Amino acid sequence: MPEMPEIQAHAERLSDQFVGRTLARFQPLNFTALKTAVPPPDAAYGATLQSIGRRGKYLLLHFEPLTMVVHLMQGGRLLPDTKRSKKPRGGQARIEWEPLELPDGSIDETALLLTEQGTERRAGIWCVAPGDIDTQPPLAPLGPEACDASAAELADRFADRSMRIHGFLRDQRCVAGIGRRLANEVCWQARISPFATTKSLGADGAARVVDAIAVCVEDGLAYERSRSDMSASKDRLSNVHGRTGDPCPRGEAGEHEPDTIRSVEYSGYTVNYCPRCQTGGKILADNTTSKFLK
Repeated sequence: MPEMPEIQAHAERLSDQFVGRTLARFQPLNFTALKTAVPPPDAAYGATLQSIGRRGKYLLLHFEPLTMVVHLMQGGRLLPDTKRSKKPRGGQARIEWEPLELPDGSIDETALLLTEQGTERRAGIWCVAPGDIDTQPPLAPLGPEACDASAAELADRFADRSMRIHGFLRDQRCVAGIGRRLANEVCWQARISPFATTKSLGADGAARVVDAIAVCVEDGLAYERSRSDMSASKDRLSNVHGRTGDPCPRGEAGEHEPDTIRSVEYSGYTVNYCPRCQTGGKILADNTTSKFLK
C-alpha cells in the first residue's frame, strides 16, 4: 500500500498537472467507488481545483464547495487518463475537467482515473463538506502525521497505549501515514525490536523513533520525487522490508557482526528485522510461527 512518501510525491506531481483546472464531471465506473452521498460531487462542477494535498495515506483534492478525499488502498492508483475509455481496466471512477487550450493551440482533455487492480474494490473517493475536514469521515479517526509528531507527543501516546511498536506505527489512529514497509524500516533505523512495547520505550525510545521516522520518510520522499510516476512496492527503498534472508546492511558495512534479515509472518503482512541490530540476537516468534521455531 502506498505510504506517506509515495502519496506526498504523487500529490505534488498531480498538482503540477491539474491544479487550476475546472471540474466538469465526476463519473463513477463502479458502484463502490463513491463512498458518500452528501455533498454530491456535482456540487463542485464548474469549480476550480485549488490544491492537491495529503493527510496520512489519503490524497486531498480541494475545491471551494468540497474536498475529494481519495484512498488508494492496496492496489489503487489515481492516474492521468488521456484515453478516457468507457471501460478502463480496473477503473473505479473518473474525474473530468473542462477542456484546456494549450499554448500550441491543442486541447488538453486529460482526466484523472481512479483504478484498482484485484477483486477487493476498497479504493474510493469521499466528498467532504467545507470546514474542518479532519473532523469528518474518513479523516476523523486519524492520529497526528507521523512525520510531524514530536518526541514528547509520541512519548505521551506510547504511555497511553501499550502495544507492540510495529503495530502502533501501522495503526493510523496512533500516527498517520506509516504502513508495513515504513514500520519495518523505522524499527530497524531506530535499532528497536518490532515487538518492543510502547510503554517500555519511554522518552528515549520515542526520540529514537521520531528521528528514525524523519530519516525513512526523507529517504523515501527523495526517491519518489526522482520518479515520474508512483513506484511499485518492489522498487521502494528498503534496508530490511521484503529482504528476508539477505545480509543486514549494517553488518555488510562492518558496524556489527554479519547477520541476516529475519521475518515473522502473518496472514496479511511480514515483520522484518535484524536480530543483531534490534533484538540482542534473539529470534522473534509469536503464536503463528513459534511452534515451528521450538
